[in-house]
Amino acid sequence: MSFNIVLVNPQIPNNTGAIGRLCVNAGATLHLVKPIAFDIDEKAVRRAGLDYWDKLDLKVWESLDDFFANNKIEGNGYFATTKTNKPYFDAKFKKGDFIFFGSETAGLPKEVLEKYSEGAITIPMTKEGRSLNLAISTGIVLYEAIRQTYDSSLEGKL
Repeated sequence: MSFNIVLVNPQIPNNTGAIGRLCVNAGATLHLVKPIAFDIDEKAVRRAGLDYWDKLDLKVWESLDDFFANNKIEGNGYFATTKTNKPYFDAKFKKGDFIFFGSETAGLPKEVLEKYSEGAITIPMTKEGRSLNLAISTGIVLYEAIRQTYDSSLEGKL
């Protein structure tokens, strides 16, 4: 089992398409938590995901409550945010972990970050920047998780 990328209320179709493509190439499952600010059949999502979208292991949830009711998050969840000092590379990722990212404008809900504060992680940045693009952030953190769990004897099989 590889990793689970959870996008909470994504707003930009190109980011979601790029993250879908990333998940296919990394062997990760993509979870989209509604509300989603666009139709996932939208042309921009398909264009960004190119011919990968049909290969994507995609799960769509009606709400965060729906997601949490169906997925047990206890020591297996990481929550990307600018509101912590713990760098993502200090996390101890395990295959099957859930890595959460919030919407491009609002980030993850405050109540989620409070409940799962021990799993909060951030990407270190200079003071000049507020945040990174969602697709770039997802790639940075997902490939650190892969790096930590990579077994070279399974070359080509993340």
